Amino acid sequence: MFKTNKDLGLLILRVGASVLMLTHGYGKFLKLFTDPTDFGDPIGLGPFISLILAVIGEFIAPIFIIIGYKTKLAAIPTTITMLVAAFIVHASDPIGTKEKALFYAVCFLAIAFTGAGKYSIDKN
Repeated sequence: MFKTNKDLGLLILRVGASVLMLTHGYGKFLKLFTDPTDFGDPIGLGPFISLILAVIGEFIAPIFIIIGYKTKLAAIPTTITMLVAAFIVHASDPIGTKEKALFYAVCFLAIAFTGAGKYSIDKN
């Protein structure tokens, strides 16, 4: 009935999820230049290292995913960041609070397994 286009679906998934993720990471990116020590320390590495890891997962990696460069590799820190948010930062919160982070984790985990598709720099 309908012709499937896996590559178009992957483009929509990776650009859509990554653009939305950038909205979470942009403020953290700016915080690097204003007050990098005023950040949580969910995994015991210190606030500055935690902020850098969050910026990589929520700002740098999504840019790579949008353009389709090293997509599978770039999706890993974003997935991990969202799992930390869901299961450590929001550990005692109800599922409704964790839901957004879990949804992002699922999206980026799928991207890590599938890659970027042909509409990307990677063209895998």
